[in-house]
Amino acid sequence: MNLTTENILLIGSLLLFISIIVGKTSYKFGVPTLLLFLVVGMLAGSDGILGIYFDSPKLAQLIGIVALNFILFSGGLDTDWTSVKPILREGIVLSTVGVLLTALTLGTFVFYVTDFTIYESMLLGSIVSSTDAAAVFSILRSKSLALKSNLRPTLELESGSNDPMAYVLTIAFLTLVINQDQSLSSIIPLFFQQMVLGGIAGFGFGKLSKFIINRIKLDFEGLYPVLVIALMFITFSATDFVGGNGFLAIYICAVFLGSQDLIHKKTILKMYDGLAWLMQIVLFLTLGLLVYPSEITPVIGIGLLISLFLIIVARPVSVFLSLMFFKMELRRRFYISWVGLRGAVPIVFATYPLLAGIDKADMIFNIVFFISITSVLIQGTTLSVVAKWLNVALPAKNKTMTNLDQFILDLPKSSLKEFELLPDDHCVDKRIVDLNFPQSTFIVMIKRNGEYIRPGGSTKLKAHDVLMVLADEHKDFNMLSDFLHQPKFLVKP
Repeated sequence: MNLTTENILLIGSLLLFISIIVGKTSYKFGVPTLLLFLVVGMLAGSDGILGIYFDSPKLAQLIGIVALNFILFSGGLDTDWTSVKPILREGIVLSTVGVLLTALTLGTFVFYVTDFTIYESMLLGSIVSSTDAAAVFSILRSKSLALKSNLRPTLELESGSNDPMAYVLTIAFLTLVINQDQSLSSIIPLFFQQMVLGGIAGFGFGKLSKFIINRIKLDFEGLYPVLVIALMFITFSATDFVGGNGFLAIYICAVFLGSQDLIHKKTILKMYDGLAWLMQIVLFLTLGLLVYPSEITPVIGIGLLISLFLIIVARPVSVFLSLMFFKMELRRRFYISWVGLRGAVPIVFATYPLLAGIDKADMIFNIVFFISITSVLIQGTTLSVVAKWLNVALPAKNKTMTNLDQFILDLPKSSLKEFELLPDDHCVDKRIVDLNFPQSTFIVMIKRNGEYIRPGGSTKLKAHDVLMVLADEHKDFNMLSDFLHQPKFLVKP
């Protein structure tokens, strides 16, 4: 069956529906949802039941890049900065040095067990060197796994920020495979250019995006998430245009925005959560359609050998060497080593050799696909078991709720209190979004001149406004009272 303009919507929507239904029941059998999405795509592909012919690495790569934009941006928005800040150094080292060590260790192994050249081996190692954000975010959150000692923020920060490093290494070694006359040292300037420009652009576009979101006045609340999508793609494409790493830029931009007060922030966060799931399904379905199971069979032996080496040797070695200068319990290091999930990102990166037309591109793609499947199947299904075995898991009832979790979930509050604003209070004549209002409390209504106003981020507070505030604890109200009634001359403009 060929995909045509007439049937693509019907086939696409049916596959999407089937994926959602299959995913809903998958965890009853302990199978990660993302693996089911891949299987649905493979069953619908050329070698599968529906026999849909799809053989366009270029289109798959485009879909992959767009999907990764949404997945990384959503992951960045959901990253709680207060949780990430204490483990920032460990996360950055894992996402840079750890990825490099994984690529070099695995590449060396591939060189000795295959007929690949050293650069082709390093290319394969680079493609699968990063943990996959879609897989880690999806599996950790869907399992609601509570972990001790900042483990979860460490894993999510690493998976969200290490794709740029793997991308740079992939492009660098692909260049060396194509241009055999170039030296290894020639890729060093590319690495620093990509990472430095990507970091600067991400922070810069984050500040610019916050200014635009909070200053532009749109007539409809539903347009704000659309505005953020536009800003996300501008951040990625502009950074890529100047030679920086677009993936790093959008992740940093999203982490910055997630820690700021934004107009209609809850609407933006909830929409991105849904879009991230949609993009994960579309991405895995597309990659499932692209692969031919009959071509994977010949590489099962070598693929399993490489995959086991990656899981048992390369990943642990890179983690332990990366974290050797940090004070961390041994069991934490072992668990971080185990959560080295490979998912869709390596498969997307594996399309680059296909498009470049190098000799072993098909074999590299099939091996990478097999590694991703085995990683999600072996590691993804055992995260909870290994966490309990290493004693790094917390009982579900002891799982702490971050401020961001409470904000998104809109949990019910236990108390309501009114505060009247005085003319000398610092928050008078300011918008709610500009006040850095405590996240543990919510303004549900404003009484002004005998009328009730539904507040929004752009609502400007006036003298003698009566704020009706919901909170949980008495100390929250005391803190809020002190915050609201600060005199203007004591607050920096």
